[in-house]
Amino acid sequence: MPLLHPQSLRHACFEFQTQRSNSTKRLLLSHKFLQSQSSIISISRTRILKRVSQKLSIAKAASAQASSSVDKTSEKDVLKALSQIIDPDFGTDIVSCGFVKDLGIDEALGEVSFRLELTTPACPVKDMFENKANEVVAALPWVKKVNVTMSAQPAKPIFAGQLPFGLSRISNIIAVSSCKGGVGKSTVAVNLAYTLAGMGARVGIFDADVYGPSLPTMVNPESRILEMNPEKKTIIPTEYMGVKLVSFGFAGQGRAIMRGPMVSGVINQLLTTTEWGELDYLVIDMPPGTGDIQLTLCQVAPLTAAVIVTTPQKLAFIDVAKGVRMFSKLKVPCVAVVENMCHFDADGKRYYPFGKGSGSEVVKQFGIPHLFDLPIRPTLSASGDSGTPEVVSDPLSDVARTFQDLGVCVVQQCAKIRQQVSTAVTYDKYLKAIRVKVPNSDEEFLLHPATVRRNDRSAQSVDEWTGEQKVLYGDVAEDIEPEDIRPMGNYAVSITWPDGFSQIAPYDQLEEIERLVDVPPLSPVEV
Repeated sequence: MPLLHPQSLRHACFEFQTQRSNSTKRLLLSHKFLQSQSSIISISRTRILKRVSQKLSIAKAASAQASSSVDKTSEKDVLKALSQIIDPDFGTDIVSCGFVKDLGIDEALGEVSFRLELTTPACPVKDMFENKANEVVAALPWVKKVNVTMSAQPAKPIFAGQLPFGLSRISNIIAVSSCKGGVGKSTVAVNLAYTLAGMGARVGIFDADVYGPSLPTMVNPESRILEMNPEKKTIIPTEYMGVKLVSFGFAGQGRAIMRGPMVSGVINQLLTTTEWGELDYLVIDMPPGTGDIQLTLCQVAPLTAAVIVTTPQKLAFIDVAKGVRMFSKLKVPCVAVVENMCHFDADGKRYYPFGKGSGSEVVKQFGIPHLFDLPIRPTLSASGDSGTPEVVSDPLSDVARTFQDLGVCVVQQCAKIRQQVSTAVTYDKYLKAIRVKVPNSDEEFLLHPATVRRNDRSAQSVDEWTGEQKVLYGDVAEDIEPEDIRPMGNYAVSITWPDGFSQIAPYDQLEEIERLVDVPPLSPVEV
């Protein structure tokens, strides 16, 4: 084995290390090069993907915009078609009334679906709305299928916040009054209530006659005793055929023997502490007369409207006229007159045993728009004693049809009254003025908010003994604006001001306040 010189060995080792070092450098350079190339490729790939993504986004946006444009055009066509349908109660189209809900359009398939949400399940023209909606939308050239569903969202009580809990969820309260006994008022009240229930409404009856309650005789509920909720201390009404019933006759006391003030207290308790729940209509069978009990009922319950019952005799007209004047003073509109026991038919002739004209005279003198007449019919009288109302026992009779017409009238008039009351007094932010259009009046006028505030006549603004004005002219800022305006019954509004003061402003008072005549025009920016 040959021996190597140490110097040669060191030289060989040095060359080997040099070569190894150079190889390592080349490998590192190659690795860096590959890394740089990979980075370039990655950057290029990212840029390409970003550009593709941008193009896709632009394409999607354009497609969505185009689709949205198509959808908006289609939606506009459908709403325009539906706006041809006019609500006879409000006198405007169903689109402006806000009845059209959940509108869905698939133009590719030519399908349109929507829901018509009415203000009462007892709407007498709901079938007409449904048929007409199908017809006008199906007439659009691109529509192949129309799906219409009907629903009802009863209007909430306008002044629920100021009512006892028992009345806070009742949409409409109808008083049936005659101011005279023995004319068939209870018969009309009960049959009207069951007619409204047959139209799909949630209905209750309150028998307000403590001295001689009729309801226990005219209906036959399974439970004939009112129960009390021991925890809430409230009265649970009894029911018959889906209608809730409350009468002093169901309290186990029979007929009351007590003085007037005590009767008013009993009436108030029965009416306001009953768990009526959500009702579309509460029909109140008013007791005869125009005294303390009647006034208590009118003040405790925010009556939407009244139905007047009379008979053909002149004596009945005299008493009914008192009742109409009472309701007029309390700003309760009388929407219909029912003339009971008008006539009977025999031998092909019609006879009027009590004469004619009492109902017509009420309509003529007091401007009540609707008159309904009921014949002398043994079945109508018998149904009042049997516990089954005539409209239930014989729904196809002439009497039932008359009550059907009365029910339609009540539904339509209540809807119209609610609309008028809810928009009677509003604040126009652009004009900075209070708009007033009193119900049953065609005149609209403007009031300055500061003037309305300065004309408050409550004890906080005017000394009750001396009549001295507590709130001076300068105490009210000229640019004051109301925070909230809410109806109070059919006679006034409650106006809340920025300082927390709540002003009760009756319509009569608003009509006497100095009006705005020269309203400054709005600038384009304000418009």
